[in-house]
Parts: sequence; structure tokens; C-alpha cells
Amino acid sequence: MARKYFGTDGIRGLANGDKLTPELALKVGMAAGLKFDRGEHRNRVVIGKDTRRSGYMIENALAAGFTAVGMDVYFLGPMPTPAVAMLTRSLRADLGVMISASHNSFEDNGIKLFRPDGYKLSDALEDDIEALMDGDIFKQLSQGREIGRAYRDEAAQTRYIEYAKRTLPKNVDLSGLRVVIDCANGAAYKVAPIALWELGAEVFSIGVEPDGFNINDKVGSTAPDALRAKVKEVRADIGIALDGDADRVIIVDEHGEVVDGDQLMAVIAQSWQARGSLKGGSIVATVMSNLGLERYLTELGLGLERTQVGDRYVLEAMRAHGFNVGGEQSGHIILSDFTTTGDGLVAALQVLSVVKEAGLRVSEVCKRFEKVPQKLTSVRYKQGKPLDHKLVVQVIAESRDRLGKEGRLVIRASGTEPVIRVMAESDDAGLVEKVVDEIAATIKQVA
Repeated sequence: MARKYFGTDGIRGLANGDKLTPELALKVGMAAGLKFDRGEHRNRVVIGKDTRRSGYMIENALAAGFTAVGMDVYFLGPMPTPAVAMLTRSLRADLGVMISASHNSFEDNGIKLFRPDGYKLSDALEDDIEALMDGDIFKQLSQGREIGRAYRDEAAQTRYIEYAKRTLPKNVDLSGLRVVIDCANGAAYKVAPIALWELGAEVFSIGVEPDGFNINDKVGSTAPDALRAKVKEVRADIGIALDGDADRVIIVDEHGEVVDGDQLMAVIAQSWQARGSLKGGSIVATVMSNLGLERYLTELGLGLERTQVGDRYVLEAMRAHGFNVGGEQSGHIILSDFTTTGDGLVAALQVLSVVKEAGLRVSEVCKRFEKVPQKLTSVRYKQGKPLDHKLVVQVIAESRDRLGKEGRLVIRASGTEPVIRVMAESDDAGLVEKVVDEIAATIKQVA
């Protein structure tokens, strides 16, 4: 059954558009509060957000819903998604909420929910919340002394900074490193520069002046040009770019070259294997990860478990098989020894520890394999299901035949926006270009 509100990563959409309104946020708060009523104690929920202007509106509507059904609310302020997950556990909250649309532009926003153990909600739990939202929920309101209260947690940022610092291996600090950090004018604009500075690095910050509208605007992990320029300007050893809610990261080396999530996972996997902390003899990545990563891991005697796109699916596979490293090419990297979701800062610290211990340049540490030629393009459509059109089905089938067994073709609809992702991969770079361009052109033709 198609779901009405929740998508692949919580609820996301245009703020005050067809879906994401204060009324909806109010009902989410009431329904989730009722679902996570866990006994006679005063139930509590922590709420974090990124820096979008609409976050104020959604935050207050959620709080009204939670307090209306008897939950106490703790506002964390601007805070990375992984920090909300961590603080949900640390503060023994009954529920955690992150208000963010991740790497989307400021007009969008979203609501992500976390269980008491810091993991995202299952589809079944989200279905239960939807059912409550569409029921006669206003008959279940608390009254009198049972109505909840709202508090502001002034120590939340300090808690997360200390937590992130403790993930660095013992006896390793960042002294002597010149680091540029790009916070995308988003959720980590305070905590990430402070953590790096307290660990000893010389820190240069960009994307740390949010105004409610400039999140992810020409900065952050999806727009690395500003970071590349700053690294060259200050002659930094490394650049680190987070996205709007800081659950993903990319690196820029001292030459200004971008290092994606596949290379970062390779660095971490080899490092953890060497010190005996890699669990299960494999890591988890999605179907979008480059074939070069798979070949590199094979040389190390390690396996690669592939999943569909989405960090929740990566995490599910990690938990099912007992692996502790997983992620996506886009920079969502999950290190389950430390986190229950992607954490851009924690992943960056692991890479920095390898750089520091090796005494080598970032370009020498982070280029672990030659990428197999790969092209990814996104095709926006207005309506319908273009992947079901007979012309699109035909060109996809023909393209798979042309790529053969040594190539890969991945076609998928985005779960958060009306976009079709088309990715092809082969040792024949020219063929990759032709295949992707032909499929994209056909989708545009029918959509």
C-alpha cells in the first residue's frame, strides 16, 4: 500500500506546500507521541533542526503536538542529524526528531524520526504513525497536569562535540594540520569547526554564516568548488565538506581534488582491517558505488555487500550481517561502532587519523583505487512514471546488452524528488557516455 506522508527518508517536501505544513507537523507530533508512549514516566522527545527558515515553524508545530499528548520536549537547536540520534540515546529520550531536508535547497524541509536506541523508524512504525494521523487523533489529547512542557537543552552542542572527539583513536590529535571545513551554512556550522580546533587543527571555516536561506547554496558536499578554492587559497592540507544536516561528507585533497565516499570507505576499511577492528570481513555500499571500490576490496581480501540506494538500507544490511563500515558514494558513511546513522564529522575524523598516523599527504592516503569510468545523470520529470514507458523500457534493455557482464547499469527513481537517476559503468568510457545520454534523452522525450 502506498504511503501518504512518509518517503524513503522520513517526510520531506516544500515547506507549506501540498504536504509539509504546520498542520501536518502538529499531527506528526501527536501521533508519534502517542506511538512512543512508553510507560508511566514523563515521556520525552528531543528535537534538532538545520538552519532553514521554515524550521522555526515546523519545530513549534511539532512541539505543540508532542506536548498536547503529554510528552516533554527538549529543543536542541541547530544540530547535525547524527547528533540528534546520539542525544536521543544519551538523554534516554523516548523519541528523537530531526527537522531537515538534508542537501535540498532552503525551500524544502523534512521530518526524520528516531527510536529510543537512535535508529530511524522502520516502515511498520511509520505506517502506524500514519494511521494515527488519519484517525480521530484529537480525542486522545492530554489534559490538566498531563500536558507536556518544553525546555531548551543548552548543553547539547557540547555533548556532541565531546562525543565526536572521542571517536578519534587514542594518542592521535590533529596538530600540524591545516583544515578547511565547509558546513554548507547548515546544521554543523558551530559544532564541526569547534571540534576540529579543539583536536589541535588549524581551522579555516566556510559555509558558517546561515541566514535561513543559504543552506547548501554554492557550498557543502554537493557544491565543492568553494571548498576547493579555499583549500588552494590557504594552502590547506585537507578540505572537508558536510551537507545541510551533516550526515554526509566529501574530502578535498591538498591539490583541490575531490575525494568521494567510495574512496573514504576504502581508506577506513583498510585502516580498520589493519588494526583488527573491521567486523565481518566486508563493508556495505549501494549499487551506485564504483566497481573500482569492489576490486580494491577484493585485493585486500574483503567483500562488498551491495544494497539499494539509501542509508537506511545500508544500515539494515550492516546490522543483519554484523558489519561495522558502510556507506554511499555520496558521502553517507556509517561507522556503527560509533553511530546509528551517517555522520560526516566522525567519518572525516577517521580519515584524518589515517593521514596523521601515516605522515603522508591527503592525496597519497585517499586515492586507493582507479575509478572505473562511470557517469551519473539526473533527469527531472513532471508527472507519471516514465520508467514504465515502453520506449524507456526498450532503451534500458538494449543498454544492458551493450554494457555486457563487465558493465553495470542502475536506473532508479529518487525517493525525495521527481527525478530519475541514470548511472552506467564500464571500462569503456565512450560506451558509458553513449548509454547514459541515450537513456536520459529517451526519458526526457516521454516525460
